[in-house]
Parts: sequence; structure tokens; C-alpha cells
Amino acid sequence: MRVIFVLFDTLNRHFLEPYGADRMRTPNFQRLAEKSVRFDNHYVGSLPCMPARRDLLTGRLNFMHRSWGPLEPFDQAMTEILQKQGVYSHLVTDHYHYMEVGGAGYLNSFTSYEFQRGQEGDPWKAHVTPDLDRYRQNFHPSQFSDKLGASPLHYMINRDYIRDEADFSSVQCFDLGCDFLDKNSAADNWFLQIETFDPHEPFHAPDRLRAQYPTAYDGPIRDWPPYARVSESNAEADELRANYMALLAHCDEQLGRLLDKMDALDIWRDTMLVVSTDHGYLTGEHDWWAKNKMPAYQEIAHIPLFLHHPDHINLWGQSRNGLTQTPDLMPTFLDAFGCTPPDAVRGKSLLPLLHDPATTNHGCVIFGYFGGAINVTDGRHSYFRYPENLLEQAFFQYTLMPSHMLQHFAQDELATATLIHDLPYANGYPVLRIPVSSASPWYHTHGPAVMEGNASLLFDTVADPFQQNQIADAGLHAEMARKMIAEMKRNDAPPEAFARLDLIPDAET
Repeated sequence: MRVIFVLFDTLNRHFLEPYGADRMRTPNFQRLAEKSVRFDNHYVGSLPCMPARRDLLTGRLNFMHRSWGPLEPFDQAMTEILQKQGVYSHLVTDHYHYMEVGGAGYLNSFTSYEFQRGQEGDPWKAHVTPDLDRYRQNFHPSQFSDKLGASPLHYMINRDYIRDEADFSSVQCFDLGCDFLDKNSAADNWFLQIETFDPHEPFHAPDRLRAQYPTAYDGPIRDWPPYARVSESNAEADELRANYMALLAHCDEQLGRLLDKMDALDIWRDTMLVVSTDHGYLTGEHDWWAKNKMPAYQEIAHIPLFLHHPDHINLWGQSRNGLTQTPDLMPTFLDAFGCTPPDAVRGKSLLPLLHDPATTNHGCVIFGYFGGAINVTDGRHSYFRYPENLLEQAFFQYTLMPSHMLQHFAQDELATATLIHDLPYANGYPVLRIPVSSASPWYHTHGPAVMEGNASLLFDTVADPFQQNQIADAGLHAEMARKMIAEMKRNDAPPEAFARLDLIPDAET
């Protein structure tokens, strides 16, 4: 068996033609859908970027125990399991968060990897005295910074080195992915992950693609939405969305290059292909930009998934409606190579759904951000349950790698840590249990200090797919809460996860 896994970042399925979108053309995603099975009820697990990747590698949710952080010593990564079974794994990526303190260990779980530079705030090129006057003139004030080490400043510098389409790191990732196929298409037992940060913001796309989405905006570069409520003028909002669509069109073209390579090498009949994303993104829907702060609406949580299996070419163009989510991909890949998932895995292989369209992996799934709401869907209703007060909840991080996104835990954060020996999925490792502190830098970037919400929200996503009308039915709220409890227990939620949401663990029956 050979497997190709394409992972985009921040891919909103509501822009893709195979999922019924008509605001732009995505011909290569459509072409992919015609050569694969499209999953229509696929959801995120842990959010955002690195928590989602930990789900992908371990086959279990981590957002109830841990915020953004490294791969843990006790994690049983899919790629390490494959290597023990003689399967070679290779990653090509430009996702620069892997290179930060909070991304340690992920790359090293692959047999080999190639890393491309230049996305977003990647500290790539060294300019001690950058041309700030030029940047101030060329970029919108909302995304200009002159602060040493600031992500917007690095982005402005990086753009100076992306002059031609070949300079885009996403193009280079697909170049390297195709090169891997040229070199290894005759070999067996390999797993290739082609991963690009696009279409994650900032939305920088080739000029010829950007020209396809004209707007009335006439100002400096405006391609980086804030993580905030929409307050921009209509022209600015249109400009931001147009830049997203241009970058998504760029992603569509890169996907097309991979499909062309698979055609040229004639490997559809002996190679599995899976294409998905870590999470979606709000482009003004619900009057919000981006993610993290607001409820995990469908645009964020309901994500695309395409699966081509060489043993099921007769299924090309079909779809599946069974409820699935991100942690299911890890046991799917293990299943494809005949490997048994570890006991700690809570995801379920998707391959049985190919055999039987009536099969569903889950009756319901939970998802969310550490410290925020816990959310549950049964495929019909989505229920978001928040703590009564985001700033007064008591909860803990469970880790042996005490690092945040950009820095290690501070001495004060670790001062009250205790060592526990009964974390269900830690394989016997003693693990630090660290109280969450409002002094933590994470608390004010991805944590409760920036989140909004304290009321439970319930939507019928079939009758109301854009989640405009909240349901007040107390009985249905209680039913969804029971489903949430059952899934939290199945996923080994710690006791405080129930307490912070005023849930009683034994109340699911």
C-alpha cells in the first residue's frame, strides 16, 4: 500500500464546488471528488492548528486536556507505528508552527521531512533595519507592525522574497511532493504527507489569480483579517474575502498539479489519496472573522474530506453521510497498512464506510478549543456549551512538554504543578497536572481572555445550515447535554471538564 495525504490549513468547505458552493470555481477539487468518495458529515476535533495535528497523529482528542503544545513522550504517533511495521513516512510542509517551541516533536515522528520557508510570520529572512517607511505605505495600518519579532513585520519582509509563482512555499511543497512520487512511484509501503499552510491568512496569492476577483477597494494591501468581529467597510470586507478566494484558487491549482502527476504515473489503482484540512474559517459569516474567539460555527467545524482508495475505484464520485471527525484519519491510515491502532486511540477507521454507505463511525462527536466551550453534534443538531464564566473556571493542563505556542511555561505556572500517575491514555507515564493561570501568555492569545460566550447555543444544522436561529427547546438541550457527557467520557475527559460546564458525568442515561 502507498498513501498520499494532502493537508490544507484553514479550508472553508463552503467555498468548494463539490460541497455545493457557487461563489467561485474550484475545478480540481471537483476533479478530486469525481475520483474519490466525498464525506459530507466530517468534523474537526481539537482546535486550532497544532491541537488538530496532534489529533491527526494520535487518533484521539486532546483539547480537554491540553492547549497548543508539542507532541508528548507518551503519544503513540501514527508515523512511528508505521515505521515499526516497515512503512516509510515522508512530510513536505511549509507549516512554520512546527518549528516553534509549541510544535516540537511532530516533524521528528516522520522517517524524513522537508520544510519550506516564508509563510505568514515565519522568521525567515534577516533584516535588522527593514524598510519600515515602505511597509507603512504599502500595507494597511491594521496589519503593519514595527515591533521586533512581530509576526506582521516578518510577513512584510517575507513578501519581498516571493516575487514569482515558483517562490511561493506552497508551490515548492507540491513540487517536492511530485518529486517524491517521481522517485518512489515504483516502491511500496510509503506514506507521503503534502501539507501547506495555505489558504491560512494572510491571503497572499499570485497576481494573476487575485485579478480574477475584483473589488471596489482602493487602498494598501489588505489581506490579513483580524481575529475579531467584522467592523470593516463593505469594500474592505470584500477585499479580504477576494484575497481568500484568490488563495483558495491557488490551492486548487496546486492540488491539480498533484492529480496530474498521479495521472501521468498511473498510480490511482495502487495508491490511496486523502485530502482534508485542520479546520475552517469565518470570512464575515456570523459577523466574525477567523476563528478561536467565537463559537465553533459550521464554517469552522464542518470540514471537507475526500478519500480515494485503490480497492474501491467503483465508488468514484459517491458520497458518505456517516458522522466522522479528524481523529478518525489516524486509524484509517493504520488500517490501510494493516496495522492495529493502540488502545488509547478513540478515532475509528473510515474504510468500513466505503463498503457500506449506511455505516456511521459515530453517533455524535465533540470538538472545541481548550478552555472554551465543548461542542457536540449528532449530524443534525450542534450544541455549544460554555462555562458560566470563562475567566473564573478551574481547569488544568496535562503535559510532560510544558510549552506554549512560542515559549515554555513560566516558573510561576509550574510552581503549583503536581505529578499524576493515572492519566488514562498516558501509557503509564507520570504526567504533570498544571493549573491554568491567567498570567499565562496562552491565556491571552488562544485562551479564555480572548474568547466570547457564556450561554449554551443549539442549532438544527439541517433545517438551518447557516445557524441563524437558536433553538430554545429545554428537552433538546438536555438531550444534547447527555450526548456530550457520553462522548466526553468515551474520550477520557478529566473530572474538571465536567465541573466547569456544570455537567454530571453519570447523567447520560
